[in-house]
Amino acid sequence: MTKNTYKIFFLFLFIHLFIWTLVPSLTNTNLPLDTIEALAWGSNLDWGFNKHPPLSAFAVETFYQIFGSQDWSYYFLSQLFVIIAFFSVYKFSEEFFNNKSLALLSVLLLEGIYFYNFTTPEFNVNVAQLPFWALSVYYTWRCLKYDKAIDYVFLGLFIGLGILSKYLFIYLVLAIKLVFIYMIKKGKKIKLSHYFIAGPVTLLILLPHLIWLTENNYITITYGLHRSADIFYAGEPRFLNHLKYPAVFLFKQILLMIPFFLMILFVVNKFKIKFNFKDKKTAFLIAINIIPFVLVFLTSLFFGINIRTMWMTPFYLFYGVMVIYILQKYINLKKINLFYSVFLFLFIISPSLYLFNSVAKKDQRIDYPAKEVALEVKKNWNRTFKNDIDFVVGEAWWAGNLSYHLDSRPKFIRGYLNFVKKEIRPDQGIVYIESESSKLTKKCPGEFFIIQSRYVCMVGVNK
Repeated sequence: MTKNTYKIFFLFLFIHLFIWTLVPSLTNTNLPLDTIEALAWGSNLDWGFNKHPPLSAFAVETFYQIFGSQDWSYYFLSQLFVIIAFFSVYKFSEEFFNNKSLALLSVLLLEGIYFYNFTTPEFNVNVAQLPFWALSVYYTWRCLKYDKAIDYVFLGLFIGLGILSKYLFIYLVLAIKLVFIYMIKKGKKIKLSHYFIAGPVTLLILLPHLIWLTENNYITITYGLHRSADIFYAGEPRFLNHLKYPAVFLFKQILLMIPFFLMILFVVNKFKIKFNFKDKKTAFLIAINIIPFVLVFLTSLFFGINIRTMWMTPFYLFYGVMVIYILQKYINLKKINLFYSVFLFLFIISPSLYLFNSVAKKDQRIDYPAKEVALEVKKNWNRTFKNDIDFVVGEAWWAGNLSYHLDSRPKFIRGYLNFVKKEIRPDQGIVYIESESSKLTKKCPGEFFIIQSRYVCMVGVNK
């Protein structure tokens, strides 16, 4: 197996990239919600947004500048983030095991976790974390193993980019911090100057966003707290949430990991887990895999927070490495063909289910006729006004779709009239789109029409 490992691995990466770009491109009428939202933010780039830090918006806007409103390119972007994460896990595993076959298994096992296949066509902040999560772990290992200054620079860089993807990344940062403390206490010698490289690099990466946060009343942080927390209801604590939400969280995690553990059964002689905490490699894997998971569970337990399943997307990237390392002596590579059969089944069934879901259900966001709506808006605009549409105002989904599909690429503004009017010049055009006509008729002095149950008001320079 070893001599063909690289061929198998790169073939796997290519086919994964190709299939998961092709299938949604063929079946989806429109881009998913989170991707459109990121594109909406990208049309009016800033160092942060009401929901999340800016990296996902930077990524999609970069692709928009290259490809425009070509849907396939954003599915391709999402898969690029996935396979970079896969490649990083492989490189880590290769160094960790010094065995290419085990490194390959560590990555192939990830196809048994639906976060890395079925949900990946929707580029969002969870997918955006993947490469930086994997690279942060990889460079943590390199820092501990080689203690080179350049590795600490890269560690700080990828941690910074990870946090700019989603704040939940901080749970991995805490685990990495504990790893360093543990290793130093166990006698690992690290040059003192090296230990203080990664932090300043991370802060440098985060500095523009931190400045933006202070100038915008920490809106991204307060949004996260409001969205996830459900501690109080009618002024009274909901104590049952502290039990219900953690229990539901654990149950969902067990369910989604079933295919992963079934795959393992087909490549081991017996399934016997025994942790040797004196082994530094075991301690490292436990720290970067289990500590972030435990921190999420404790967050739910102590604060009564409902943990949304998709938040866990990057948390399992190194579970394949951990399980393979723990079960290493029980792995039987003579059974590898049987493992490949199970792997191929899952590899094929996942895009097949995605295709079926897209074709069978026709009331999803991905079925919204956004191009037709944008064309109708443009026709109505051209009949009355002579200038371009410069701004679209409303909810991210409705207004974001207009911003994405209109040729003038108008800037998205969240909400209704939540901006300073004096910043808009008289010669600039604005389209408002709302679910209720009253929001527009009372405040918008423009041309009205209704499309797809949405109320549209247009304000421009008359012909």
